[in-house]
Amino acid sequence: MQFSLSDEQQLLRDSAAAFVRDHSSLKRIRALRDSQDADGFSRDVWRDIAALGWLGIPFAEADGGLGLGMKELALVLEELGRGLLPEPLLSTVLLGGGAIQLAGTAAQRAAILPALIAGERLLTLAWQEAGSRYSHTRMQTHATRAGDGWRLSGAKCLVLDAHVADQLIVSARTGGADDARDGITLFLIDRQVPGLTVTRQSTLDGRNAALVHLADVAASPAAVVGAVDGGAALLDAIIDRATAGLCADMLGGMQAAFAMTIDYLKTRQQFGVPIGSFQALKHRAANLFTEIELARSAVMAAAMALDEHHAQAAQFVAVAKARCSDTYMLAANEGVQMHGGIGMTDEHDIGFYLKRARSAELTFGDAAFQRERFAALEGY
Repeated sequence: MQFSLSDEQQLLRDSAAAFVRDHSSLKRIRALRDSQDADGFSRDVWRDIAALGWLGIPFAEADGGLGLGMKELALVLEELGRGLLPEPLLSTVLLGGGAIQLAGTAAQRAAILPALIAGERLLTLAWQEAGSRYSHTRMQTHATRAGDGWRLSGAKCLVLDAHVADQLIVSARTGGADDARDGITLFLIDRQVPGLTVTRQSTLDGRNAALVHLADVAASPAAVVGAVDGGAALLDAIIDRATAGLCADMLGGMQAAFAMTIDYLKTRQQFGVPIGSFQALKHRAANLFTEIELARSAVMAAAMALDEHHAQAAQFVAVAKARCSDTYMLAANEGVQMHGGIGMTDEHDIGFYLKRARSAELTFGDAAFQRERFAALEGY
């Protein structure tokens, strides 16, 4: 694997970094949280992101995208993670858009992807259920035959950005036991369809999620995404790609928390000298730097493994998520502790990274889950 960046990839990273500096700040994130904004993100910023072409990075040129890969998208997500941008790129591009990209029919791709890439349509994936413990095959949402179509009933939880999504891709059981891999099908559902109820919630870090309840929701044959009863493998691929994208976001966040902490160590004076001159704090900072660099290697390896369709891409993703979950929490915890009392207050920005670290750690499976997954994939 080639970990170095090409000139074009470096330019993409630099432009994303400049965008975050110019278009977003933690003051904006605080204002969105405190005002309980109806969307939870900025439509203007979203349009700017679309205008830069970033929403089209992983999609084929035939679908209106740039035809690039996860490595390029990870570079953008890393910079957005530094600024804690709440815009729904993960849910729209990698979850909802990823399903259409990987398994959508020609008609579905033509109807959805150009509008998505232009920033005119928001999607998400409703897959997680209460008590599923990160499993995307353990579900009680069912789809039963109704003529040539389907009727869906059940409930999904922690559906990212569902309150603003124009369409949701919902996983439902069309056969088999509640925890079987066989018998899962994905359906494309309009948010305004009768019987679909979306209840907005906010996660610990102020991001958007929702409870989605389906009461005899009608779905036509054209709403099926992928093969009937074959949705488990599709969910594997979608969630692996989304997890790799989240890891890139987490990498950016842990670097920002670390930089904020180092800046404080250089400026906070005690006994007439900066506290960063104390050997104990130097050792902790050096250890944290090393852990972040290890996380960077894991994230880039996962992104490239997905791009190369590596036979062990799932293992690379599991390693990256386990590493990022541990390291982001370490960076945030150390940041708060080294800031002392002020780090415990809401007025200081370091707390935003602690909340984001905790929320991201639990998204798509925490470190313990990912290590167990890795072991299972390796046959242990």
